Amino acid sequence: MQKKNKSRLDRVLKKRRQKWFKRLVLSGSFLGVALLIYVVAQVWGALSDGHDDLGKSNLRDNQIDLNKDPFAVLIIGSDARKEGTQNWRPDVLMVAAINPRKKSMKLVSIPRDTWVEIANTNGGKAKINHAPHYGYTNGVDPIKNTRETVENFLNIPIDHYSKVNFKGFMDAVDILGGIDVNVQRSFTIDSFGGKKLHFTEGPMHLDGEHALAYARMRKQDPLGDKGRNIRQQEVLGEIMSKMVSLKGISQFNDLTKKVGENVKYSIKPTDIPSLLAIYREIPKNNIETITIQTTFERREGQSVEIVSDAELQRVSQILQQQLEWEPKNQPNKKLMDSEYEVTSIH
Repeated sequence: MQKKNKSRLDRVLKKRRQKWFKRLVLSGSFLGVALLIYVVAQVWGALSDGHDDLGKSNLRDNQIDLNKDPFAVLIIGSDARKEGTQNWRPDVLMVAAINPRKKSMKLVSIPRDTWVEIANTNGGKAKINHAPHYGYTNGVDPIKNTRETVENFLNIPIDHYSKVNFKGFMDAVDILGGIDVNVQRSFTIDSFGGKKLHFTEGPMHLDGEHALAYARMRKQDPLGDKGRNIRQQEVLGEIMSKMVSLKGISQFNDLTKKVGENVKYSIKPTDIPSLLAIYREIPKNNIETITIQTTFERREGQSVEIVSDAELQRVSQILQQQLEWEPKNQPNKKLMDSEYEVTSIH
């Protein structure tokens, strides 16, 4: 009799334990879902804060599909110290031409002193980093004016843009745990905050402050702006590699909050996971950097960089082939000042 009672008691206790376990699991599931919803809301809010629809390029008949169509992204590094500054200039201008079908990317840096025709100025010429300023003064959105200027210069459509200021750049690098670079020569430079930063030849791990100084240094580089462009591409590659390998939800959440505060971009928040997935699938040997060959000349009492017509055509054709895009009407005008007379702007 005692054995039967004990057996019955064991079965009752077992059922109770199973019931409580199910309740615990169910409660945990609800808690997990609630936590996930909270995190998604936080991330979505941060991403939405940074989103700014640029609209379809005038060189496209239809808006492209990021998941299957080749597309070009204009990457702008602003000299503004915080988002919202109206009269800013790009310290960095890069174009990434990405082809999801070929799983490849062409990356070209445009020297900020490149002498070009500025959009919406009736043919006026200036350094390309003045494009936002002349957009602002002529009643055109500075980013749109920069986009049109780059499109006219390279003769390709710019489908999207991403603009980051100094603060956002440093915060992003810090949240990602820093980046690893290979310093080609030792140098010392003042930081964004005025501190002396020392770089020694060889491998270095950089925090946000050092990464910004490393990417911006130009005067101490024998290659000048060309050397700086190489370092900028190195830094961008390291940042992208870190971004696509994010493991922690909290890390991604922190990053997106900083993105919302200090970065503006035209890519829809819903397309960002697809964009990261596309980049993750591109082998490193399919990422090609293109260098624009320039010569230094004097224009209007200032030193500028001139791109020959032949060099411009070379770079344009590489990007057009990467984007699988052909201009409807090949422009008959010469873009460079050495080929024709235009009005300069100041």
